[in-house]
Amino acid sequence: MAVIAVFNQKGGVGKTTTTLNLAAGLAMLERKPVIIDLDPQAHVSLACGVRGAPSRECSCAFFRDGVPLMDLLRSQGNGVRVVPAHPDLSKIDAMMGSTPGVAGKLRKGLEAGLAWEEDPILVDCAPSLGVLSLNALLAADRVLVPVTPDFLAIQGLTRLDLALRVLEQQIRRQVERRIVLTRYDENKAQSREALATLKQRYGNALCDNHVPDDPALAESPAHGMDIFAYAADSPGAHAYRMLTMELLSKGFFQ
Repeated sequence: MAVIAVFNQKGGVGKTTTTLNLAAGLAMLERKPVIIDLDPQAHVSLACGVRGAPSRECSCAFFRDGVPLMDLLRSQGNGVRVVPAHPDLSKIDAMMGSTPGVAGKLRKGLEAGLAWEEDPILVDCAPSLGVLSLNALLAADRVLVPVTPDFLAIQGLTRLDLALRVLEQQIRRQVERRIVLTRYDENKAQSREALATLKQRYGNALCDNHVPDDPALAESPAHGMDIFAYAADSPGAHAYRMLTMELLSKGFFQ
């Protein structure tokens, strides 16, 4: 069981798009990945076609009511399985923030219910470092950090890296992380400069493949579709196909 937290404290960097399309890319290779949606906005759930699910059938039921994760899994037509989110997740911080050991609840739930899984589990995190994201990071074997080619996003990576280092000290293990550059436009100097900065600072932790600024990537979730189903020949589909293969070849999903 490989648990991948897709996380960035900054919103709008392609976190949900990356979770959705990496899972779909893995499914195209006859894997059966699991997405766990821990974002109260439930965007990846909507993009997977899950709409109007009651809270008792979503990830908040795991935290709030102790419903096993296995009982919340939904199989999608493309081979991806998803534990959907619900807006009630936004209450978990207030309800459980002071509960002893709450940050380890997801890890225990995964070990109890999905430990037999051979395929990757991708956790789509909220863009904030609260109880839900801490659960994802403590459960994660690896962290994938999407980032856009702009100054504030890149500066935010420094704070995120510091936060992960503190977390590593607490859990006494190193968490492998990779950075993927999204909304990249090689015709723009800002994108090229951002790529050079990221290469200099993070070296091999930066993925070789970048995700282009492709309108189809923003359009596909509105149709409840991944990029491969929506626009298989688009630049975005090609990029996520290549990124999936790159991460597989480097053992990131193992």
